[in-house]
Amino acid sequence: MKKEILVALRMTVVTLVLTGLAYPLLLTGVSQVLFAREANGSLVLKDGRVVGSELIGQRFTSPAYFQPRPSAAGPDGYDPTSSSASNLGPTSSKLRERVVADVERLRKENPQASGPVPAELVSASGSGLDPHLSPESALWQVPRVARARAVTPAEVEKLVAARTEGRTFGFLGEPRVNVLLLNLDLDARFGPAPGTGR
Repeated sequence: MKKEILVALRMTVVTLVLTGLAYPLLLTGVSQVLFAREANGSLVLKDGRVVGSELIGQRFTSPAYFQPRPSAAGPDGYDPTSSSASNLGPTSSKLRERVVADVERLRKENPQASGPVPAELVSASGSGLDPHLSPESALWQVPRVARARAVTPAEVEKLVAARTEGRTFGFLGEPRVNVLLLNLDLDARFGPAPGTGR
């Protein structure tokens, strides 16, 4: 029996070293060499300062910026340490009340927007941190953003079109727009909106 215990202990140590140390270190090294930017969080810099990640949505409340999907991640939303959905089902009265309030707010904030409020702007993603919107949801917000920045809607639409990403490999997913990058494009093209926060 002593022999079997020693064999089991040796196998445990070997497995721990291989899968707990060697394999993670190897993958970390390979990723740092081949995909350093992605391995370090796809961080976005502005004026040498980190302003976010391409992979994590964040709150924008100023009318001069595009707004992302709502977030249920953390108590106040957009908490990258608390990625989760709300877990509220389609029969939830709490979910219905939030959606109705969001629709009313969005209509009030976007009086010149045409058509109904896109469902995407009132529904959180599964992670609560999706950084993307569909091009249609971004275009719906164009009149508000253009008015807040005192530019023409056509100028803002050009930025949306330029920032629209196609389907991955041409067939996976849907076209999308990264909200953070689009808002940075707004600042680069028109300058930061005066007297407004994000």
